[in-house]
Amino acid sequence: MSTQTMDLTAYAVELARKARQAGYLMAQTKGQVRDAALRSAAQLLRQRSQQIIEANTRDMVAGEQAGLGKAVLDRLKLDEKRIAGIAADVEAIAAQVDPVGQVIDGWVRPNGLRIEKVRVPIGSVLIIFEARPNVTSDAAALCIKSGNACILRGGKEALHSNAAIGQVFRDAIAGAGLPAEAVQVIETTDRSLVPILLKQNEYIDLVVPRGGESLIRAVVADSTIPVIKHYTGNCHVYVDAGTESIADRIRDVCVNAKVQRPGVCNAAETFLFHKDIAKTLLPMVCAALVQEGVEVRGCERTRQLFAKARPAGEEDWYKEYLDLIIAVKVVDSLDEAIGHINKYGSHHTDAILTLNVPAADRFVAGVDSASVMVNATTRLADGGVYGLGAEVGISTDKLHARGPMGAADLTTYKYVVRGEWHLRT
Repeated sequence: MSTQTMDLTAYAVELARKARQAGYLMAQTKGQVRDAALRSAAQLLRQRSQQIIEANTRDMVAGEQAGLGKAVLDRLKLDEKRIAGIAADVEAIAAQVDPVGQVIDGWVRPNGLRIEKVRVPIGSVLIIFEARPNVTSDAAALCIKSGNACILRGGKEALHSNAAIGQVFRDAIAGAGLPAEAVQVIETTDRSLVPILLKQNEYIDLVVPRGGESLIRAVVADSTIPVIKHYTGNCHVYVDAGTESIADRIRDVCVNAKVQRPGVCNAAETFLFHKDIAKTLLPMVCAALVQEGVEVRGCERTRQLFAKARPAGEEDWYKEYLDLIIAVKVVDSLDEAIGHINKYGSHHTDAILTLNVPAADRFVAGVDSASVMVNATTRLADGGVYGLGAEVGISTDKLHARGPMGAADLTTYKYVVRGEWHLRT
């Protein structure tokens, strides 16, 4: 269907209506049937890997011709190994406990009424993301697992890859007797479609944007549907006092948090060093980072301790670099570190490296973030690492979900009340 001949409003309404109807049907399905569909999808991903790679090659060639950066091309690229990993993630989701129908709470009233608070699918979910075709699989699998229908709008850079993966899921769920419309991949790259879809609140229950801050803010501005947001990943690592004896571990965690994959949302963007250990640990960590090609931007005290550091301005403390750049600051206390993180951070993932259990507890209680790590790299904030199989996104909101969103986070609940011909008097 070409953009020229497409009536975008009619197309958006058609997508939304089909998703609503498929969502109603999916809510009535059994968990074992949905799991069988997911296992079939994983098998088809492997069987059709060459077809998927061919589709991805078209996207890669177009991306290179369009001048996409190396980080974007890396996220876009699919090969046998990555497809095998995607299939394994789908199988991991299938193997999880079915969240649908779980009794969250239950009690019996004095009059004999039995009240249950039961987990149920949200319904129809619109997921908007950028040039990462693995998200097509993750999102489809998590929505199927949780009994939802989904509309998937990936970046134009991955158009052919997303279509190939989406067809795998449509074939798998149809083969299992589920409605194929439970997974719909948008066929046009016309950006004018998105604002129209975001007004289909009669049919779509939730929007999950996954991408850069500009994308998410645009979605929030246009949507009449509830949106779960993840604006930025301005993540921090605070190195506490009394950690000189574990200098090597401090260095290794800091380098991993920044360097292991700098272009993702859970990479560290700011390091905070307690003044009592800054003279010993800050130069060592910064030197290790520079050796890895990282540019250090520091406060005045940082630059006194590490001469290669460039001056950090106020804007650096707010910055999500997504690059080999780190902001470094010396703080006078744990409380100052917590205050800095809550002021400048994005409430995504923040870490403390410490040998002091009370300090760790204060940090965990005081830092207002979706994930708080103790003696671990921020890079571990991930649905797969948390045992969720995959994630549809990482929410920095507090409602309805927070942190990596797995299948259970794509459910809501209803009250089921069972009586014995009760009347109200």
